[in-house]
Amino acid sequence: MKKYDIIALGETLIDFTPAGSSPAGMLLFERNPGGAPVNMLVCAANMGCRTGFIGKIGADMQGRFLEETIRSAGVDTGGLVITDDFFTTLAFVTIDEQGERSFSFARKPGADTQLDVNELNMDMVQNTGIFHIGSLSMTDEPARNAALTAVEAAKKAGATISYDPNYRPLLWKDASEAQKQIRSLLPYVDVIKISDEECAITTGCADYRKAAQILRNQGISCVVVTLGDKGAYISAGQGECEADSFPVSAVVDTTGAGDAFWGAFLACVSKSGKSVGELSLEDLHAYGSFACAAASLCVQKRGGIPAMPDQKSVEALCGYTI
Repeated sequence: MKKYDIIALGETLIDFTPAGSSPAGMLLFERNPGGAPVNMLVCAANMGCRTGFIGKIGADMQGRFLEETIRSAGVDTGGLVITDDFFTTLAFVTIDEQGERSFSFARKPGADTQLDVNELNMDMVQNTGIFHIGSLSMTDEPARNAALTAVEAAKKAGATISYDPNYRPLLWKDASEAQKQIRSLLPYVDVIKISDEECAITTGCADYRKAAQILRNQGISCVVVTLGDKGAYISAGQGECEADSFPVSAVVDTTGAGDAFWGAFLACVSKSGKSVGELSLEDLHAYGSFACAAASLCVQKRGGIPAMPDQKSVEALCGYTI
């Protein structure tokens, strides 16, 4: 048995989200710990999985806050590198009336982009059932080389490779570079979560069903397309299915919704004891429904890590027990 169920490599950062105004009328921001890979791991940990994170933060107040938050959430931080040379990455988030987000980043460079291959915790990389990577590790060197090295090593060690393109245009030099680097990881991938908005940059096709088939034709065993409040579409060798979303009384913040979805989905895969290719279409539909329930709970709270739901709440909402 592997030491970990899920390891993720990538960014952890602070999301500063709007929190009203000061008496002088100045916009106030709330400090929320997050970063897509870490959000996902916390959700999976909440579902009972043994998780660990590989990344890099600054030796500053924000980095120390992140380290403590991640550890307290039950995620192993043995792969977290702390540096005096670079600041922890920050994201400033604005949220519209529908709860949708736009971002501004302080990441030139952020510590997460400076993870060096020699700093990788290879024991974690090579001792996990699922290894997860996001494309933001591919925006800059030396993190790009470290990410590719880790993915190759995890794949060689028998891990299922999970991928989240998580396209953020402001963090790339241009769309052409983003497309090149995002697609460079696809040959390693076994299971992918992609939003309908990311289909074009990842495959060249905006139609999510056709995009899923393109990815399947490239050897990816399972493609999961998140469709916002419409749920999710799943395409695999076993067939295709759709999982419906769950009603939400009020959307507070969509930050981390996709991460909650993916953490819940990967937790189901991990706990099944099966490879992705061995899962039935009924399994995949149930996992998709479970993941949609997790996302629906997430959007009713503020922030990244603090909004990740617990297992009992997700099971109560969707009626499925993992």
